[in-house]
Amino acid sequence: MQLHGHLAHPHRNNRISYTGRSTYLVTAVTRDRCKAFADIEFGRLCEDLLAKHAGRTRFDIPAYCLMPDHIHLVATGRELDSDLRRLVTDWKQATGFAWSRLSCGRLWQPGYWDRLARFDEPISEMERYVSENPVRANLVTNSADYPLTGAIVRPFGQH
Repeated sequence: MQLHGHLAHPHRNNRISYTGRSTYLVTAVTRDRCKAFADIEFGRLCEDLLAKHAGRTRFDIPAYCLMPDHIHLVATGRELDSDLRRLVTDWKQATGFAWSRLSCGRLWQPGYWDRLARFDEPISEMERYVSENPVRANLVTNSADYPLTGAIVRPFGQH
């Protein structure tokens, strides 16, 4: 639902625990659709912070894309205590703090959108949706040419 250029504040689904080894598609939008990630250097810092917080909360990120004014990511819990809410909250807080230190005000709209992958759903479809976002937005003709997209996946056995 679009309201004056803002996404309505999403509510969490009470039937989902948001912990464990599930996979989610997450979208978070910048405040007032600020094009913060058009600044590639800032985007790189946000990628580093995503890797840091994914490691802390024990998530793999098989695909992410920092579009100019929002992020899409696929997050897969590695452990039973992997907590999606903690990952997104901590990452948004860290990137928001970094943005405010640049004297740019608030970075994020409240909340984020998520969708839990069904048990029979190929994760590759979510990954493709995320990686092809810059092509659908006409920012590049080949998704490999977009600078702020990738994956953060730890080798098997690493924590």
